Amino acid sequence: MTYNELKKNIKRYKDAEYDKRVSIAILGDTATQFIATAAEGMSFTYGMRAEVYEAEYDVIESEILDPSSGLYEKERDHILIYMSVEKARETYEDTRAEKRTDFAADLLEKITGCWNVLKERTKAQIIQLNFARYDTGVFGSYALREESSFEFQLQKLNYLLSEAASHNKNIYIIDLDMIQARLGIENFCDRKFYYQARMAVGFEGVVETVKELYDIILASMGRIRKCLILDLDNTIWGGVIGDDGLSGIEIGELGTGRAYTDLQRWCLELKKRGILLAVCSKNDENTAKEPFEKHPDMVLHLSDFVMFAANWDDKATNIKRIQEALDIGLDSLVFVDDNPFERELVKSSLPGVTVPELPEDPAMFLPYLQSLHLFETVSFSADTANRTEMYRTEAKRRSEKEIFTDINDYLKSLDMKAKALPFDEFYYPRIAELSQRSNQFNLRTVRYSEEDIERIASSERYITRYFTLEDKFGDYGLISAVIVEKTGENEGFIDTWFMSCRVLKRGMEEFIINTVVAACREAGIERLTGQYIATAKNGMVSGIYERFGFVPEGEGRFTLMTGDYCPEKTHIREQ
Repeated sequence: MTYNELKKNIKRYKDAEYDKRVSIAILGDTATQFIATAAEGMSFTYGMRAEVYEAEYDVIESEILDPSSGLYEKERDHILIYMSVEKARETYEDTRAEKRTDFAADLLEKITGCWNVLKERTKAQIIQLNFARYDTGVFGSYALREESSFEFQLQKLNYLLSEAASHNKNIYIIDLDMIQARLGIENFCDRKFYYQARMAVGFEGVVETVKELYDIILASMGRIRKCLILDLDNTIWGGVIGDDGLSGIEIGELGTGRAYTDLQRWCLELKKRGILLAVCSKNDENTAKEPFEKHPDMVLHLSDFVMFAANWDDKATNIKRIQEALDIGLDSLVFVDDNPFERELVKSSLPGVTVPELPEDPAMFLPYLQSLHLFETVSFSADTANRTEMYRTEAKRRSEKEIFTDINDYLKSLDMKAKALPFDEFYYPRIAELSQRSNQFNLRTVRYSEEDIERIASSERYITRYFTLEDKFGDYGLISAVIVEKTGENEGFIDTWFMSCRVLKRGMEEFIINTVVAACREAGIERLTGQYIATAKNGMVSGIYERFGFVPEGEGRFTLMTGDYCPEKTHIREQ
């Protein structure tokens, strides 16, 4: 999408009604009006309306420090900060020679100072652009070994920015340097336009930057992709295994085999990060599995896949089966296939699935997929690496369930044990990640950052509980969290209740409500109110409060007198 197309979106959709709105503030020390326009225009492509506040030119610090500035007139969801490399260069050139080795550290201190003020005054997600590489030509190649050079300090600054963000919750970095590298300097920045209008990023760079801004925004809203579905022939290896045989497919060091090997290595890294891998191939199953079992150069193995669909059914049907078996949304899936016909079939049959248009040259498969940032996230915890095994274990549970004719007998046989504890520091990132991933069993669909979770856990205003579950097959890990706000002397409000759908219909809902009501009673809460806010995905929990004896009060609210509550029966024991 071009800048002009985004600009036209504003005229085309400005009077349309959108349930979802997002507030974005943009601060810059260079011209940002084009970024602001693109940010508003791009919101419509994601089915929402962005309200964009653009601060005056080059007033970043005063805007942040002044509590009466326009920035604070309303609560912002996201604050984008753009400190340009051009302005940084001017500041560097005005720095005394003996102080230039401290330039990166000094500028970092200024930036983190801005972050700290924003974190005190707003709950907004703070998104900082890093600095695009800049060649002054003063030292030539020697610049990267001369600590006082601008090039040295700039690279040091980008590293320090990333390091500082990793230790600051709710701070995210857009890699402007990588965007410039991807587009090329000539396409990224129009020098003539910069001198005329002080616009440091050209129109192509603006579109790419705003695209990455929305990658972060959408991930924070829970719109994340969880599963990569792969075709096999001419996609993760060259050739057709059924025709060319094991020795005839391209993979490894020969020919273009290295391109396929590198693609497989990337897929394996995604799996280690917690992305589910699945296969969807038109093939005989035994033939399709042969390279994974016998080819010495295969990087991926059968154990890396949560599902393996190799048959002669159409691919849209197989992908629908994979989606239903994993119990995740179609918009959580990415399907990669070299064949344009198969791609078009899936796009037209399953419009929610992301289907990248692979280049014709296999050497470009991986660079293209990497550039799309398909698996953007705003949180990460070590537990995510175990996701494939969790889903595979769930398949064993489903298989054993078929043996039992009575569901109660089956649930008893699982020997389920749960923990229910107040939020603690170890689980902050895991709770935040689950809040961002949970869409179906999510009563109010409120998203939380790790910083939000820490703030809530530290406040006496809230009762918090996280829940883990294990059974004879294995450990589910963290599967649910509940936040109750004390809203009055004897009153409480269930601000949040979300749960992984992997544990539905096992008695976990009953265990959770029993635990929460008991905790509220202990805290002196007599009247407990819950709310259900309907979304396109959470219809499964529309009646859950009534199911547990809450009385409807209108506008999606339900009330329970905790003293009247009788605990629900469940086969889950507390550890």
